[in-house]
Amino acid sequence: MAASSQSVATGRGKRLSLILIGLLVVLAGLYTGGWYYATNIVKTNVLKALGQQNSAGIAGKCTNMAFSGFPFSMGLTCDTVTVDNQTRGVSANFQTLNASAPVYQPNHVSWNLKSPAELRTAEGLTVSAEWTDLQSNLVAKGRGVAQSQTVIEGLKAAIVSSATGQSADLTAARTEMHTSQNGSDLDFAIGIENANAVIKDFPQTLPTASTSANVTLTGKAGLLDGTDREGLRGAAGVLHQAVIDIGDGRVMTLSGPFNFDDQGLLSGQFKLEINQIGPWGDSLTATLPAAKNVIKTATKLLKALANGADKVSVDLTADRGRLALSGFIPLGKIPPI
Repeated sequence: MAASSQSVATGRGKRLSLILIGLLVVLAGLYTGGWYYATNIVKTNVLKALGQQNSAGIAGKCTNMAFSGFPFSMGLTCDTVTVDNQTRGVSANFQTLNASAPVYQPNHVSWNLKSPAELRTAEGLTVSAEWTDLQSNLVAKGRGVAQSQTVIEGLKAAIVSSATGQSADLTAARTEMHTSQNGSDLDFAIGIENANAVIKDFPQTLPTASTSANVTLTGKAGLLDGTDREGLRGAAGVLHQAVIDIGDGRVMTLSGPFNFDDQGLLSGQFKLEINQIGPWGDSLTATLPAAKNVIKTATKLLKALANGADKVSVDLTADRGRLALSGFIPLGKIPPI
């Protein structure tokens, strides 16, 4: 009896071991399949961050895709990335993409892009760019991206319009962008350090500037996840603050509510604060000599409003693209978006 009982127990033990091994094999297979599935989600989320919106006719492609990081993290590499918006006639090409996310948080993705990159539009605008480093983090939610942060070091960009023949070269030591959904609204902030611009047929006297802006677009959270197909036309929002600093105390700050009509023309009521009115006028005159008389008149008026001081706060209005200082000094027109 004892020998028989031991034999039965041994048989049960072997069957249990086989069942456990089988379960482990099944679980390992499920985990491996889930890992590859989650890695594909990482790829999808990164392409969305670059602009892909399948529901809006915007397609993204990752060539020579490779996975890495198994089993504790998820990594994705693409030799090149392309994003095409057939509706608006815009295409973009990027070089090597590296992305990764922890297994326990596949919607929290870190990624970087190697330069160069190029963007083309059907209207003949070409933007080519390169940088020393581009790092980004995003949090995916539902069908799209809920928030993202991107930092670009050593940016150099060239903008050329074949339609007008105009071109410009831009450089920036550091560019940082934050975008996030805030309920139904979209919050966007950008900071650019030590930027320079060289514009064709303009005097090469544009000063080095550091700029920042903080904007909320009302009801436009869908611009980030791809559910908003309307774009900025018809949108409204608040410019919390935009700052331009060209050094030596020359600082300009702008804030106020704004909106775009159905044709993309800007309207808004802004508060403009200027430090160092005289030096600002000198810089603008050197940059835009054709507008010398307008700048001179505006400088005199601003000094009068400031009671002779070199700091002033005035109203800046935009009426369907037409800019005016203090309601009656025309400053030109902003083209539609």
